[in-house]
Amino acid sequence: MAKFFVTGAAGFIGSHFTDRALAKGHQVVGFDNMSTGQKFFLKDALTNKNFKLIEGDIREIEQLQKAMSDLKPDWVIHFAANADVRRGLDRPRRDLDYNTIGTWNVVESARGVDCKNVLFSSTGSVYGEPKVFPTPENGPFPEQTSLYGASKLAGEGILSAYAHGYGMNNVVFRFVSILGPRYTHGHVFDFMKKLKADKTKLPVLGNGKQLKSYLHMNDLMKGLWLVIESKPQGFQVYNIGHDDALTVDISIGYITRELGLTPKLEYSGGERGWIGDSPRIQLDTTKLKKLGWSADKSLEQGVVDTVHYISENSFLLSEANL
Repeated sequence: MAKFFVTGAAGFIGSHFTDRALAKGHQVVGFDNMSTGQKFFLKDALTNKNFKLIEGDIREIEQLQKAMSDLKPDWVIHFAANADVRRGLDRPRRDLDYNTIGTWNVVESARGVDCKNVLFSSTGSVYGEPKVFPTPENGPFPEQTSLYGASKLAGEGILSAYAHGYGMNNVVFRFVSILGPRYTHGHVFDFMKKLKADKTKLPVLGNGKQLKSYLHMNDLMKGLWLVIESKPQGFQVYNIGHDDALTVDISIGYITRELGLTPKLEYSGGERGWIGDSPRIQLDTTKLKKLGWSADKSLEQGVVDTVHYISENSFLLSEANL
């Protein structure tokens, strides 16, 4: 049995990771400030004797140090972040505080309890608007186009420096957008929230032709655990995402079909929805595939499963903090 310290444990991805870790017989301490996390997502974990939830904030290093020193984890899994890419320019300090300084707090706290293994959830947004598709981990980095991507890239740099400087085994995963049960942030959620307010029309940021790769939560979990259980050494970076991609229009088609709606689409913003919204995201996952990973769920399945989950838990559309 290994001991895992999971930041953002009550969130979309963190709660799934927590459930998987407990199912594998591991001990988990979850750390979450509950700003967007939901105890509802941890209802099963909270009944497990191997799980403990601590309400704390990664911006407060003393809280992290105390929580980690009590557990002395084998792995720190860092999911906590500000993930609101679109509104980054409205609150420019937020990405810095959570995604860069918060990440340093997490890694430094791990070092302080002699935990050598840290996994960090980064993003395909660090590639900005690349020229090479699918984009490999060692591809050239263009200019950063979002504060979110810039802050995550800075977090990656911190993990890299700590791996080389302190002999840590730090793993960075660059995610595409993840779909599936417990999803509460992203285009499917936003569109369903708009359609709940008005079934006759759907405002769409951008021209609907943005081409994005997504990934079902089940396939994400498979990739994360494959790498963890391979006992990675040093600093490692992995892309993870589906080989296929969807336009926004096709995704809208899946969503409205499942809801039985035919709204009028109202486009605005040109080829991108907002500054920092890359018109195309497709990642090269060759490195992860060499470990035996592949995606089992189609992109359509990912969208459909997400729509069904939100429909069955429609109270989430009314949550003020989502």
